[in-house]
Amino acid sequence: MVCSACGSLTITFAVPNPYMEYVPAAPSAASFCSRCLTLEATDSPADADPDFSRVSDAFPTRADRAVPLAIALGLCSSLVTNREAIESLFSDAEAAGTDPLLVINRLCRDPGVEPAIDLDRRAHQLEQLMYDNNG
Repeated sequence: MVCSACGSLTITFAVPNPYMEYVPAAPSAASFCSRCLTLEATDSPADADPDFSRVSDAFPTRADRAVPLAIALGLCSSLVTNREAIESLFSDAEAAGTDPLLVINRLCRDPGVEPAIDLDRRAHQLEQLMYDNNG
């Protein structure tokens, strides 16, 4: 599939049941753009083995780490509305062994990634959000 926002290739993955509520239209699959990091619900079948390495060397490749992070990044366009979901998704990514804030900071420096949102600004806001809850 190609991204409707930028025309780059997307990664289509199955949305696990616990995350269905976080993806618009509650699909069984979602597509995540490897360039602009846009998340969209899709009716297309999920890739059997989604290749998240296409996003960046900084992005986790194991689905248990990549899926919650991809969904969280897709929700970052509205931190206020999606705060609880992002916190939950980050917590799941951390429990699986990924530091979401570190990944985001590395994505900000990756020249192959051109996020649809101001990821630098969101990174700072996410750090504050996580610090407020954990610090």
